[in-house]
Amino acid sequence: MSLTNLGTKQIQEKDRSFVFHPSTHLAKHSRGETPNRIMAGAEGVYIWDTEGRKSLDGFGGLYCVNMGYGCTEIADAIAKQAHDLPFAHVYASQGTEPVARLGEAIVEYFGQNMRRVYFGLSGSDANETNIKLVWYYNNILGRPEKKKIISRHRGYHGSGLVTGSLTGLPFFHKFFDLPLNLVRHTTTPHYYRQAHEGETEEAFSKRCADELEALILAEGPDTVAAFIGEPALGTGGIVPPPKGYWTAIQEVLDKYDILLIADEVVCGFARTGEKFGSHLYGMRPDFVTIAKGVSSAYLPISGSIIGDRVWKVLEEGTEKHGALGHGWTYSGHTLCAAAALANIKVLKERNILEHVQDVGPYWLSRMKAELEGHPIVGEVRGVGILSGVEMMRDPKARIPFEPELQVGARAAAALLENGVIGRAMPHSDTLGFAPPLIITRDEIDIIVDATAKSVETTYRALKAEGAI
Repeated sequence: MSLTNLGTKQIQEKDRSFVFHPSTHLAKHSRGETPNRIMAGAEGVYIWDTEGRKSLDGFGGLYCVNMGYGCTEIADAIAKQAHDLPFAHVYASQGTEPVARLGEAIVEYFGQNMRRVYFGLSGSDANETNIKLVWYYNNILGRPEKKKIISRHRGYHGSGLVTGSLTGLPFFHKFFDLPLNLVRHTTTPHYYRQAHEGETEEAFSKRCADELEALILAEGPDTVAAFIGEPALGTGGIVPPPKGYWTAIQEVLDKYDILLIADEVVCGFARTGEKFGSHLYGMRPDFVTIAKGVSSAYLPISGSIIGDRVWKVLEEGTEKHGALGHGWTYSGHTLCAAAALANIKVLKERNILEHVQDVGPYWLSRMKAELEGHPIVGEVRGVGILSGVEMMRDPKARIPFEPELQVGARAAAALLENGVIGRAMPHSDTLGFAPPLIITRDEIDIIVDATAKSVETTYRALKAEGAI
């Protein structure tokens, strides 16, 4: 698809006049003071706009286009399902073949005593579902005070009322009267930024667990219902956990009978080099949140995978009190289920997991080789096909740049000029990367080379301005 420049300007005018964009400076957008790129087409790992500018999508949309753009198997499955049965609800025991088959595929793919999947459309609504079910679970068990949820600072779990509260980023709280009172936050498991001088990763992990336990005791164990965490932090800066972290955390949760919600929206479906981040880090979740990679974003779908011990109590509750009163109109949407089924089939048939295990270490080693030791690079980190490059005023002393310098945003803009899309993460001056999982070594080289060039350009600009 291509449009003339005049066509592009007309679309931009309509976009600025009628569309309410997320995470956007609304006034500047309306006035035309922010970039307004209109995307038009894509193939593989590349995406282009209406003016023909082509970019390697180093962030896979928003960590979600795992199978890449133009996957005909997924597109064809959607088209066929649209002709056969575009929609049928799944309320009150009614079902469809795609939804039944998808539930089976997901439960089997995850394993670990998981029993059922509740489907939605986004990670936010899946986590809302999870929290409602946590509360239901404790009410059925006669523990009405056990309702508080503990998340982590810099965790991301959605933008709703409860899920926005779970998110540990102030940007998602300001002027929204969030977080809600039933949510608490504990230590960010970021070794580079949070560790004490001389503290080992294992010792830092133990301290994180000790601080979690102290919070639980301060709140009262009988009031704390669940702990939610991404296996590796995503929007909070793309931060893999330190050594021993999840083992130490699980011990605390087991001690106080606290449920674990693993938010796998970013880490699931081979992104980390294992089927799920939970598998990589030895987590034992009671709930698993999925979205993004389950359909590679060809259609919106999410899921709450429910573990055995919770499922038994949910069934017990309906035996005592009748049908469970929760539902979305588009839970188990037929078209979305067809897209997800086709996506999982492609993931398996193309050996995507094995591919990530092959190219993931190459990706991180090349990033480290090109960027570690740069005067403004504090840390290069990642796991699988997921990485972050954090820029700091003083990398050794761990002193960040002043926010008003917008170093991350400037580096992301330079990267785009060099033909690659990366994300300026919202919490720190970090360039984030999560390209489609089909990416090749040659395409990885393009991202790495462009990143090194863009960081250097940003550094030189800061020096020229006298900012460093």
